[in-house]
Amino acid sequence: MEYKSPRYEHGAPKKMGVLMVNLGTPQAPTKAALKTYLRTFLSDPRVVEFKGPRWLWLFILNAVILNIRPKKSAEAYAGIWDELGDNTGSPLMHISQLQHQALQQALGDDYVVELAMRYGQPSIEAGLDSLQQQGAQSVIVLPLYPQYSATTVASIFDAVSDVYQRRRWLPDIRFISHYHDHNQYIESLAHSVLEHQKQHGKQFLLMSFHGIPQRYLHNGDPYHCECHKTGRLLAERLGLQDNEYQVTFQSIFGREPWLQPYTDATLKALPDKGTKSVQVVCPGFAADCLETLEEIQVENRDYFMAAGGESYSYIPALNNSPLHIDLLTALIKQHSQGLSADSDFNQHSAQLYQHHPHNQKN
Repeated sequence: MEYKSPRYEHGAPKKMGVLMVNLGTPQAPTKAALKTYLRTFLSDPRVVEFKGPRWLWLFILNAVILNIRPKKSAEAYAGIWDELGDNTGSPLMHISQLQHQALQQALGDDYVVELAMRYGQPSIEAGLDSLQQQGAQSVIVLPLYPQYSATTVASIFDAVSDVYQRRRWLPDIRFISHYHDHNQYIESLAHSVLEHQKQHGKQFLLMSFHGIPQRYLHNGDPYHCECHKTGRLLAERLGLQDNEYQVTFQSIFGREPWLQPYTDATLKALPDKGTKSVQVVCPGFAADCLETLEEIQVENRDYFMAAGGESYSYIPALNNSPLHIDLLTALIKQHSQGLSADSDFNQHSAQLYQHHPHNQKN
């Protein structure tokens, strides 16, 4: 169905719009829901840059992967579903909603904030439509990915662009592509680690980021470099020596080489090297999800302990912590500079329109 833009009216109340976007989540921890979610996710050419013809990848995806992976993924999601409380459902969705509410409160009435997911609901299109209906003349798009990658941030840009290609009216748009070295981001991470260490003591710190194929790095994706810069800045803030931390990459998919060292292989090897106590933080995840709560907190813990580890703990993502909301607020305010929800030009234009002879009653 063709979208109908609301009728433009001079002098109508105008606000600054914010669209915060995360990856997405299945609607339920079931095989059917995971099949729908994974089909959308893995069909994105930004996520899987298949080296052969696209039709061949879609055939492999639908004929093979979607007949095998959904069952296993559903079992993993079932293990974390409602983990944050009774009937909270998907942890990523629940935390994202809390972030949305906190960011709206922090920004105040001059801003309207909408939450969207790149894959699944609420959709990016629905979020942008809602912002327009609420009078947003300017929109800031905030992907909740601190480190830029074409697989994540560029995919969100594609989706936003696709929506506006089918619209008559376009707002002023700002797109926040990364914040991997923002002072408040590093400070938020450091505070999270230090608070954890107050309870559990200081141990070897593993900084685990989501992986991407090595081929993407060689083709020009800056993600690898931005992850390492985040790791270096966090280590400097914490006063860590080189032998007290390590940057690794998790969530490997497929057979080709991904960014290394791998998180699981590293954890399996550390005890033999004399490191038997580990704390793991995942700086690239703005909200806890399957990859942190199941893969890191459960699966990789088992690898480490089975290899001879003695102490293992996961440091939660920044989630809706006050410092994280302060960071997101600062990012929005920073990128709001030069944009105006209700500029002097618009006010003057409205006055001219109201007093134009063609608009005066006879």
